[in-house]
Amino acid sequence: METLTSIFGSINGVVWGPLMLILLLGVGLYLQIGLKLLPIRKLGMGFRLLWQGRDPKKTPDGKPKGDDDGEISPFNALMTALSATIGTGNIAGVATAIALGGPGAVFWMWITALVGMATKFAEAVLAVRYRETDSMGFHVGGPMFYIKNGLGKKWLWLGGAFAFFGAVAAFGIGNTVQSNSVADALDSTFGIPHGLTGVVIMVLAGAVILGGIKRIAKVAGKLVPIMGILYVIAGLLVLIINAAQVGEAFRLIFYYAFNPIAAAGGFAGAAVMAAIRFGVARGIFSNEAGLGSAPIAHAAARTKNPVRQGLIAMLGTFIDTIVICTITALVILTSTVWVEGEAGASLTALSFDAALPGFGNQIVSVALAVFAFTTILGWSFYGEKCFQFLFGTRSIMLYRVLFVLAIPLGAMANLGFIWLMADTFNALMAIPNLIALALLSPVVFRLTRDYFDGKDILPGEELDHDKG
Repeated sequence: METLTSIFGSINGVVWGPLMLILLLGVGLYLQIGLKLLPIRKLGMGFRLLWQGRDPKKTPDGKPKGDDDGEISPFNALMTALSATIGTGNIAGVATAIALGGPGAVFWMWITALVGMATKFAEAVLAVRYRETDSMGFHVGGPMFYIKNGLGKKWLWLGGAFAFFGAVAAFGIGNTVQSNSVADALDSTFGIPHGLTGVVIMVLAGAVILGGIKRIAKVAGKLVPIMGILYVIAGLLVLIINAAQVGEAFRLIFYYAFNPIAAAGGFAGAAVMAAIRFGVARGIFSNEAGLGSAPIAHAAARTKNPVRQGLIAMLGTFIDTIVICTITALVILTSTVWVEGEAGASLTALSFDAALPGFGNQIVSVALAVFAFTTILGWSFYGEKCFQFLFGTRSIMLYRVLFVLAIPLGAMANLGFIWLMADTFNALMAIPNLIALALLSPVVFRLTRDYFDGKDILPGEELDHDKG
């Protein structure tokens, strides 16, 4: 085990090193410039399409549903993606970024999100453009399919690599790590044994996961908005109580984004590079822009136009990082706890508890439990589709059963090695996806330009790039 840990530790240091962060930001920035900042300029349009797309009887542009392809509404496609995205990164990840990089890390999280919106837009556009219909009549898509159908058969090995990394990573980052986080939070706050938590999550998650994407999307469509809104309300309540410190919190964020911060109390201090490194890394961990996971959900959306779904998909990064992560960051920075040396979920819990004594810790524990539960649901679908790409439709139920059975094991295990392995495979997912996004960027630019020029190109119609 020590040898494996050492091997994965070395690989992890490379795949999550500076080159990976530069690649993630570089591809996102290239897409944002190529799209002429459209994801930022069309943010309002994205929210309008999301609101119109919540009704499964209507198309994303609000018209009565005709023969649009897909299994779930555009709204529920985003909620499914957000169910996997909003999780421990929004609570523990933000706290870790501040603890290791200082307040300036929050600024670089914002920059990562603004760049990542273009990445998510491009991912969803390509997912709908190049999706397929499987033997059961369901629409399937994601990086493995836009690599296969967009780049051609000579690149099929790259799509297979993404699918392998995704299927393995789902068991870690989307399953055992999440159930363990829930078990730890409920044990420390309410004294609930790890084993009991694991069994309860297994039963609840199994009832949803075994029903497939329609059931997952239905649950996500209800649970994700509720949990997100309640967490934001709790955070805003804390900020109202700490209103006098909010202005100073913003000053700390902007000042220390470009200036080193000295040690204070239990806080070790941080250089500017640390703020950039941990802000970018934790931002990507939270919103998953560039990893290639979210487009798997968006490929199942009931729509014929890739660009409309892209405009909805990009909201995931905005909601996750600009809204929810910012709430967490401001709660932490308006308290004095962050300079005492705490990190992770405990720092967020202590910050909430400082403003809401006796309740803050419970709010964070419950939020963490719900966030992690929905992450399990979303990632089960991602892993399933990756497994299906490798082994065919008949393998789906086997993957679902194995995924559900792994939940209680994660709740009771020591996850040091599993976390390391999952984190490594997560990064390895990003590499094939980013290569595909860069090579297929002309398709994204062309589809987007034609959509806003009033010349929709629908899936099945040929682009010049496809001919090549």
